[in-house]
Amino acid sequence: MSISITPPARERIRQFLAQTPDAVGVRFGVKRTGCSGFAYVVDLAEDARPDDQTLEVDGIRLIVDARSLPMVEGTVIDFRRQGLNAAFVFHNPNATGECGCGESFTVG
Repeated sequence: MSISITPPARERIRQFLAQTPDAVGVRFGVKRTGCSGFAYVVDLAEDARPDDQTLEVDGIRLIVDARSLPMVEGTVIDFRRQGLNAAFVFHNPNATGECGCGESFTVG
């Protein structure tokens, strides 16, 4: 499994983890939603499930469920600030399209 995290995203994730010492890592995956089919999910993980894959990236434990793994393989997780807005941004080589608002994506 290959997922990368940029320095700004690492810093932001570490801030979240520091505020929640009970978290075992960060859950990264997708859920069905939006007009294009899937949206990314990034949340603190309370546990690792039997079908999860765990990846250590620069000291951050990423937990990805088996269903999401083929759709996020090779993704680069970034974090950007633009004016008053701040959000994680995903560069996913598996995405074949995105909706106009950028909230959801499709895979081939």
